[in-house]
Amino acid sequence: MKIVFLEKLRIGNDIDLDMLNELGEVVIYDETSNSQEARERTQDADIIVVDQMPCCEEYLANARNLKFITMTSTGTNFVDFDYTRARGIKVANIRNYSTHSVAQHTFALLFYLYEKLSSFDSYVRSGSYIDDFSNSSFQTTFGELYGKTWGIVGLGNIGREVAQIAAAFGCTIIYYSPSDHAYPVPYKKVDFDTLLETSDIISVHTPLTPQTQDLFNYEAFTKMKPTAYFVNSARGGLVDETALSRALTEHQIQGAALDVLKTEPMAPDCPLRPNLTNPNLFITPHIGWAGKESRQKAIQEVYKNIKAYQTNEPRNLC
Repeated sequence: MKIVFLEKLRIGNDIDLDMLNELGEVVIYDETSNSQEARERTQDADIIVVDQMPCCEEYLANARNLKFITMTSTGTNFVDFDYTRARGIKVANIRNYSTHSVAQHTFALLFYLYEKLSSFDSYVRSGSYIDDFSNSSFQTTFGELYGKTWGIVGLGNIGREVAQIAAAFGCTIIYYSPSDHAYPVPYKKVDFDTLLETSDIISVHTPLTPQTQDLFNYEAFTKMKPTAYFVNSARGGLVDETALSRALTEHQIQGAALDVLKTEPMAPDCPLRPNLTNPNLFITPHIGWAGKESRQKAIQEVYKNIKAYQTNEPRNLC
């Protein structure tokens, strides 16, 4: 059985892939960047491993033996399921491998803005702290999380872990479920407008679906408190980036921290680029999921998916 791993660099060169050799002949490519490469590399593959490569007829038309696709990620928006189902190709994602890493990064994003860490770092590095007995650093102020209301959009595994951590800081937790699912948790479920209007911090942990596309538009940002912070470590398509840029410029919200964008890597015409000089905007390059332990666990999940497929046991099928 031939297994073709098409996007190794998306998981990193420091991750051990040797376990996959137990499952068949493994061919590994660092990156597959266009449909021509994909057609050439998949033509005799029984199984392919992808991260974000489009899984559609344009890319897979020559993959005559292909019966199973497993990804090194959770989101499935790059899969043409009408095409894969018509061809009888099974598709599986991986789940719950990066919960701790993404939850941790959510707080890293928030604290960078909330505690004005960039400002204090620059103050010390510039030498301004030397003999500054007048405490001029107090000109930059920050508040406590304790007693604040933290609104969570999407209360899956990551959302629940973020809620638990925020509660440990003394926050009151409320949540909005785009799917209208009620979770057995000690947190109050609210509608979207209530979450927007009452939260001091809003973090997003929901999948990208037609329903949630551009969920955070200009109207949503204008309903938030002007002192509120917005954190998105889920999917870039959840946010209308033009609207967020405008909201930051107009001081509709206090700040925004993002680990995801609509187009990744960042496009030259990304609407947020003009705001990159704004200290109230912080963007990281979609690394929240990428703690080393999470990436190694991702490969273990890929291994389990392939093993399950080979033994005809449904696992993580989409």
